[in-house]
Amino acid sequence: MKRREFLKAGGAAAAAAALVSACGKSTKSAPASSEDGTMEYRTNPVNGDRTSLIGFGCMRWPMVKDSEGKDVIDQEAVNEMVDYAIEHGINYFDTSPAYLQGQSERAAGKALSRHPRSSYYLATKLSNFGDVSPEASIQMYKDSFKELNTDYFDYYLLHSIGRGGLPVFRRRYVENGMIDFLLKEKEEGRIRNLGFSFHGEKETFDLFMDLHDSGEIRWDFVMIEMNYVDWKHADGVRNVNADYLYGELERRGIPIMVMEPLLGGSLAKVPAGVLRMMKERDPDASAASWAFRFVGSHPGIQCILSGMTSMDPLRENVRTFTGFKSLTEEEMDFMEMMGTQIADFPLIKCTNCKYCMPCPWGVDIPGIFQHYNKCITEGTYAQSTGQKNYHKLKRAYLISYDRAVETLRQANHCIGCHVCVQHCPQSIRIPRELRRIDNYIENLRKDTL
Repeated sequence: MKRREFLKAGGAAAAAAALVSACGKSTKSAPASSEDGTMEYRTNPVNGDRTSLIGFGCMRWPMVKDSEGKDVIDQEAVNEMVDYAIEHGINYFDTSPAYLQGQSERAAGKALSRHPRSSYYLATKLSNFGDVSPEASIQMYKDSFKELNTDYFDYYLLHSIGRGGLPVFRRRYVENGMIDFLLKEKEEGRIRNLGFSFHGEKETFDLFMDLHDSGEIRWDFVMIEMNYVDWKHADGVRNVNADYLYGELERRGIPIMVMEPLLGGSLAKVPAGVLRMMKERDPDASAASWAFRFVGSHPGIQCILSGMTSMDPLRENVRTFTGFKSLTEEEMDFMEMMGTQIADFPLIKCTNCKYCMPCPWGVDIPGIFQHYNKCITEGTYAQSTGQKNYHKLKRAYLISYDRAVETLRQANHCIGCHVCVQHCPQSIRIPRELRRIDNYIENLRKDTL
């Protein structure tokens, strides 16, 4: 497919855009060493950027309640975390206008602008999931400069290519002229590197690789979901196995950014049997450190994003990537075996990204899924009335469910409107899973499992 065919609607939006102030190409000062040693860095083979192997994903900033009871970002905590991250060598920060219901970029901008712009790489996205008009898309792009207090982006992404396939991509980026507009912005220096994040089918991914190979659109980098479960155990239909995505990008020399190395935090709290085997191999290593080392041991990885919500995981991640140790070949095989075992658990593949929120009917979708998955991984999931300790497990599940999810926000309040489904990057059939959980709870209450 030729770009003149693929982008036949392009060009109009560029003329309509008011240009933001120009800037020169970014140059970064030498990365700092952490107090505990040296942070692991990877040199971008295309542009020479030296990014920390661990990057700060700004999708899970700590939240507090304001005076009106609304969830807002705890800016003081964010400032503390960003200061610690930069002090200890983390120099890559990734956000989006869509994160935390529009609050993430502003919080990141406030925290990062307290540091020299040359001390960090900044990435954000065109997250035009709703209004795809050129006016709205360009305004979103321009607003990101204001929110992040910057006049250029080091890495700019087309957000979640693949969801809905080629027709959705054309509406979001082609027919409104945004591809041509962003390529022009790159020429002007306001975008240093243009890439995309991917969730979708193999055929869609292959199409974008074909465009790269033909030279019609050269991707400077690509972000994929990669962890030791998705390496070979993605569903293979709505999401592609990470070993395939990684292999296709590596052989083309395209720098790879990684999202969900912990699969929404689930690989930091693995099933008891899996954790026991990990501890037998290394009593001092956490489940999260095993997961990070699996991803970082692949040489084509430029940066691994972690959405750290507090100082404790931030400190642990700094320790993991300071004096980073790649897995041996035998350890890689062990981790793939762990991935196979976890894939056999009846978990809902929710990463707690909250793209499905807010639910028009108030259902706490990620809260319900996170509670359900937690009970499975911790072995507190009642499976049948004949199970040992069934009544104890039943009572524990029902009590913890009521504590984790407000009554008016529980699964039985889902009406099946499917508004959430179109926003889920994991392509979870959310109403169906909510019905399944609600049926499970009713069977628990009636002792009919």
